[in-house]
Amino acid sequence: MDTRPRHRAALALLFITPALWSVNALIARKAVSVEPHLLAMTRWLLASALFALGNQREIWAHRHQVLAGWRHYLVLGALGMWICGAWVYIGGRSTSAANIGLIYSISPVLIVLASALWLGERFRGPQALGVALALAGVLHVVLKGQWGALTTVHFVPGDGWILAATLSWTLYSLLLRRWHSPLGASARLAVISLAGALVNLPFALWEMAHSAGPVFTSEWAVLAGIAAVIPGFGAYLAHSVMQRELGAARVSVVLYLAPIYTAAMAWLVLGENLRSYHFWGLALVLPGIFLVTRAGAR
Repeated sequence: MDTRPRHRAALALLFITPALWSVNALIARKAVSVEPHLLAMTRWLLASALFALGNQREIWAHRHQVLAGWRHYLVLGALGMWICGAWVYIGGRSTSAANIGLIYSISPVLIVLASALWLGERFRGPQALGVALALAGVLHVVLKGQWGALTTVHFVPGDGWILAATLSWTLYSLLLRRWHSPLGASARLAVISLAGALVNLPFALWEMAHSAGPVFTSEWAVLAGIAAVIPGFGAYLAHSVMQRELGAARVSVVLYLAPIYTAAMAWLVLGENLRSYHFWGLALVLPGIFLVTRAGAR
């Protein structure tokens, strides 16, 4: 069977998926008055329903294998939908966008190294150069072109939540590749998302019981719906498809496009200005991604 169309589609998703993920950054900035675990739980419950559409028979047919591997699905749900969900919303309340970008920039490097050492994925010199270029590009954007600012970065408690989410995403990406499943990409994510919603549930119930005001607001409903469809269903399905086709290391570099895409969305949606450092960052990130994906293909 000719796999070239599928491979080309996966390469195209490398440039589409960061735009989907960037929507979550805008949601985190808007969700200050929304309970984080309730938002994450609702997001992944809705996303699970979307993933399950058209895949009910497949999930039912493999129900015994799914139940036998419930620990794997629960761990993936906790890593990808609880820690990388609610914890990001919590951390975003007290840390800056620059700090979030700096901390998240270590994740692709960790994934690349762990993929080579643990998963046995091949990693060549041009790929290392590509990762270095992409890392330099995203840091240029995060630091607004002022590299001397690295010496004045101050860390706050919220950075701990973001660091935990960064490490969690690294482990999620590796385990998603390491642990095999009889389910297809969408059906598998339906189960993982449901597990993630269940992990968030007790914390969401605690938030509802201790909230000073109403929790089921129109803002909560709108943000949860958007988060479920775009950075939930769309981004995670694309990520799963790319991993199966390209491998964890090559897919990890898409994170380096996220700050640039977020800046572009903030310009379009929030009226924030684009600066020269955004374009210089993009000029470094794009060839970096090219080197990583091209060298990996060879």
